[in-house]
Amino acid sequence: MELKRTLTLSQLIVMGIIFVQPTAPMPPYGAIHAAGEGHVVSAVLIAMFAMLCTAISYGRMARVYPAAGSAYTYVAGEVHPIAGYLTGWSMLLDYVVNPLICTIWCASAARDLVPSIPGGVWIVFFALLFTAMNLRGIQSTARTNQILTAAMGAIIVWTLAACLRYVLNDAGAQWLRPFYDPATFTWGRLSAASSVAVLTYIGFDAISTLSEEVQDPRRNILLATVWVCLIIGVLSAVQVYAAQMVWPAGEPYPNIDTAYIHAAGRAGGPLLFQVLTLTLVVATVGSGSGAQLAGARLLYGMGRDNSLPRSIFGSLHPKTLIPANNVILIGVLCAVGGFLMSYQIGAELLNFGALIGFMGVNLSALLRYWVRGESRSLGNLLPPVAGIAVCFYLWISLSGTAKMAGTAWMALGLIYKLARLRS
Repeated sequence: MELKRTLTLSQLIVMGIIFVQPTAPMPPYGAIHAAGEGHVVSAVLIAMFAMLCTAISYGRMARVYPAAGSAYTYVAGEVHPIAGYLTGWSMLLDYVVNPLICTIWCASAARDLVPSIPGGVWIVFFALLFTAMNLRGIQSTARTNQILTAAMGAIIVWTLAACLRYVLNDAGAQWLRPFYDPATFTWGRLSAASSVAVLTYIGFDAISTLSEEVQDPRRNILLATVWVCLIIGVLSAVQVYAAQMVWPAGEPYPNIDTAYIHAAGRAGGPLLFQVLTLTLVVATVGSGSGAQLAGARLLYGMGRDNSLPRSIFGSLHPKTLIPANNVILIGVLCAVGGFLMSYQIGAELLNFGALIGFMGVNLSALLRYWVRGESRSLGNLLPPVAGIAVCFYLWISLSGTAKMAGTAWMALGLIYKLARLRS
């Protein structure tokens, strides 16, 4: 039995946009704004360049490993198995932190809607909701994703129209301020904001996992991955540009975690504020629960292979066949982490692992196609080198707290691996 190659290039691009979500810049907008003191548009565009280079490398590596589609596999095969393991360990951090920041953001948004309920109650509620959904095996269907994506598209149009009307009525609008504000600009702030803006593109690499179901995968996986990054990047830049134009420079947001919604509410009124909040909460619940289940299944795979203790991580619930231990563990981490961590630190910690994975993919493409390849052309050299350089620059631009926590995570993984090799 083999999977049917039925997906066309256009279908693959649409699926990639659904993976990333067309409203991708809205939840992290406040964190990007805080890191860069504005300059969200420039940060999103810089991150897009890094992701475009990485997308080219992902597409090329999918030609070599058409059924694998993972940074772990690429790095293990092209660099070294230990380097592959560390890449996989860094990506595991993404799977654990992703549902955590979804919990934090949903709790912040819900508190905006119902301020009478304390934020801590919302954190526990959403952590329990994600866990309960996954323990019962509830997953969103492709049809639901399509409907939700269409709804988000309509709300994006509504938001942009409201922002445009608002700005056109502002005689003092500064049209270039979202790109460059001399009052707050420094390269350090722009770099920090760009390192957070990578979160906007998280999920584009999932396209490579569909290699066995795509027509002409050698061509279309590469094209679709690049097109998705480009479309999401341009759409995101337009969305955050509109928000920055609406909100006066220097005026603090009522809630930095949900800053985009407050900007949209200023432009479109209470109705748009409430509709956008509910839509993003529903979308983020889907993302958070999906990320929790993906993380639980990754832990299960590592436990089944005895990379982690099999008795804990490699077991399934006898009735639901769900890796219940792993789902509960991630749920507990979401509940506890929601009280200890801000959305911005969580986003940077997630990007710590993601950027390591992206650098690994670019390095793998460089080794495969330029160092060991038959054609040492500039086309095989420049994209992965640029991807490595920009991703590394963004990685070192993460906050000290995120780098310390991420380094501790990587050290833990290395110690565990060395202990396993010696045993």
